[in-house]
Amino acid sequence: MTKHISPEKSPGARQARLPAFVTPQLATLVKAPPSGDEWLHELKFDGYRMLCRINQGAASFSSRNENDWSKKFSNLLAAARDIHAETALIDGEVVIFDRDGRSNFQKLQHAIHSIAATRFIFVAFDLIHLNGFDLTQVALEERKRLLKSLFESIPATSPYRYSDHVEGNGDLFFQHACKTGIEGIVSKQRSSFYESTRSRSWLKTKGDKRQEFVIVGFVDSEKGLPGFGALVLGVYDGNQLIYAGRVGTGFTMKQRVDIRALLDPLVRHSSALSVIPKDPGLRGAHWLEPKLVGEVAFTEWTDDGSIRHPSFQGLREDKRAQDVRRE
Repeated sequence: MTKHISPEKSPGARQARLPAFVTPQLATLVKAPPSGDEWLHELKFDGYRMLCRINQGAASFSSRNENDWSKKFSNLLAAARDIHAETALIDGEVVIFDRDGRSNFQKLQHAIHSIAATRFIFVAFDLIHLNGFDLTQVALEERKRLLKSLFESIPATSPYRYSDHVEGNGDLFFQHACKTGIEGIVSKQRSSFYESTRSRSWLKTKGDKRQEFVIVGFVDSEKGLPGFGALVLGVYDGNQLIYAGRVGTGFTMKQRVDIRALLDPLVRHSSALSVIPKDPGLRGAHWLEPKLVGEVAFTEWTDDGSIRHPSFQGLREDKRAQDVRRE
């Protein structure tokens, strides 16, 4: 017999209908994790941020931009019966783990377009609504207690997982994450409420440099590679689109062909960049409408605002170009 979990006695819980969507809370990038016992630290997963909505046994998944991605995750929809809640809105990340147990965005991106059945994993780290109660004004620590209780009855074989945390010791936790090849950690104030904005009550610390960039153009390959030689990147600063460099590595041959098919309809006569840099590598560049977003790993930013030693990780269909800023 599965117990019914009610947040009725949780301080701050308010009776409310299950919302169709809640804008997810975002973390602010910092150079080092915060210290003190008022912080809870979680592993940072490299996947697609999703809200899982449970309503009378049926599940649906929405991206952070409120796009319905449910049909992409058939195994998660089938396993929704594992979650014994009448209504719930769960914040988490859809991932694919590699053989070493690390979330791998490139594998995820390849799988999302595959027609083969894929075992996507949903890692849950927050609970926004449960069984008729709005939890946004409930302290994080209590929200996570309810989420953990909800997931205790889920079978170990289920693709739904609870994301645990450590209390305090942020520096040690971050060092351990880096040593094991994890992208980074997210630190959250244990007493904080759920805010639908980018907040300093959630802080992210990355072990490597990686972020999203707007794809503003491409250059042809001088080596005869299919598709293109490199993508031209940019980030927004206010309303201005600023040049951030080029990325020509990290692509499979198939990706080059597939991405080129997406680029051709976006070709425009002039650059969308506020200023075209004096980069000889941009001679003959094909400029694009700034619609597509790609994730790129790199070693550092140069003084003139470009990235060094970039490597393409994949397209980010869950991110809007106008939201891309230099982190």
